[in-house]
Amino acid sequence: MNLKCGWLLLLSISTGVWSVPIDRHEGNQEVKEEVQEESVDTGLYYDRYLREVIEVLETDPHFREKLQTANTEDIKNGRLSKELDLVSHHVRTRLDELKRQEVSRLRMLLKAKLDSTNTQSLQMDHASLLKQFEHLDPHNQNTFEAKDLELLISTATKDLENYDAERHEEFKRYEMLKEHERREYLKSLDQEKRDREEKRMQELKEKHRQHPKVNSPGSVAQLREVWEETDGLDPQEFNPKTFFKLHDTNEDGVLDEQELEALFTKELEKVYDPKNEEDDMMEMEEERLRMREHVMKNVDTNKDRLVSLEEFLKSTEKKEFNNPKEWETLDNKPVYTEEELQRFEAELRDKEEELKRRAETLRQEQELLKERGKALEAQRREYQQAVQEMSQRQKELQAVDGHPPAGPNGELQFQPETHKPQEAKAPAEHEAEVQSNLPAEPPQNLPSHT
Repeated sequence: MNLKCGWLLLLSISTGVWSVPIDRHEGNQEVKEEVQEESVDTGLYYDRYLREVIEVLETDPHFREKLQTANTEDIKNGRLSKELDLVSHHVRTRLDELKRQEVSRLRMLLKAKLDSTNTQSLQMDHASLLKQFEHLDPHNQNTFEAKDLELLISTATKDLENYDAERHEEFKRYEMLKEHERREYLKSLDQEKRDREEKRMQELKEKHRQHPKVNSPGSVAQLREVWEETDGLDPQEFNPKTFFKLHDTNEDGVLDEQELEALFTKELEKVYDPKNEEDDMMEMEEERLRMREHVMKNVDTNKDRLVSLEEFLKSTEKKEFNNPKEWETLDNKPVYTEEELQRFEAELRDKEEELKRRAETLRQEQELLKERGKALEAQRREYQQAVQEMSQRQKELQAVDGHPPAGPNGELQFQPETHKPQEAKAPAEHEAEVQSNLPAEPPQNLPSHT
């Protein structure tokens, strides 16, 4: 299936969906084998949910048909969302399940956030807290409706428009941190070592600048180089239409951002080598992003973040295609000013002071906990000793009163009955006792009976 470009790049997942190319040669539409491209993370915190929703929607024939005939504006303004009411029951059931899973995930994130800030979360209102997430309807947490699809599209559109700007800002902070650490390291050295290290760093910087000329991205020279060195074709036979089809790797009729960035690899290899100490791979990725933005700005006329064959061919007719301006690489184009660096270092100092204060507070709390632990241990030993003494006194009192001894918890402890040996008696007493026990003698001289 040739997915509509606005849907794919609008949601920045053009290389992460199932694509079924259609061969239209000789009027026959032969469906080729489905191939799943390597998934590219959009960088959105709801990236997985976004992908799964689209994959489920693509399984519905009605929605696929509407998607093929829709334009970018239909997708952006939410008109395509109304088609959700016509999809099959099992698709809606699966979408409902995906939404419930996403709501559950967001609830876990909220609870973790509240727990980390020591906020009481026993009575928290999940419906109110979920309102801070814009990609789903928080009032309906169980079923996936047309409003959910509309919110998902509009939120992804807005977030992805700001994504490149955020990447540039992140790279600027990376470069300023690197310079800050360099200056702090030099301060830690004595004058002789500092001079030697500064000289070494300057030599590395100059070595990095000694690279071959970089062709302007999207120019005829740059594309011919890819045609010859990557595709292995005769540069004299360069054909823009053939070039486009060669590099439309998923055969969806457009060049997406990832397919464009792949075209700049040969140019980037002229400047960056991961084996060289002087070459920073973070700078290489920033250079790649700048190249892609340059081509999109000049070629993507309808601003749908895709380059169609028509747009590509029109760009080859422009003057800049054959006579472009010289491309200025990052080593000749500073990404921050000295004033920005000073503000950044001030922020670092403030954060460092805050971390020190927090560390000191934690240290004091740890010492307090240790003291409390020692006091509790002393109380425990005193209690055990008091219990032992009380138990001993109870045993002594019970022994005096003739009561059975008690156990440590007050229970009676009965001892088995033993027979005491009888005490020895005096001989006279013994003889008298024996005599008393003998039967009486019969009377003497009784008359005899005849």
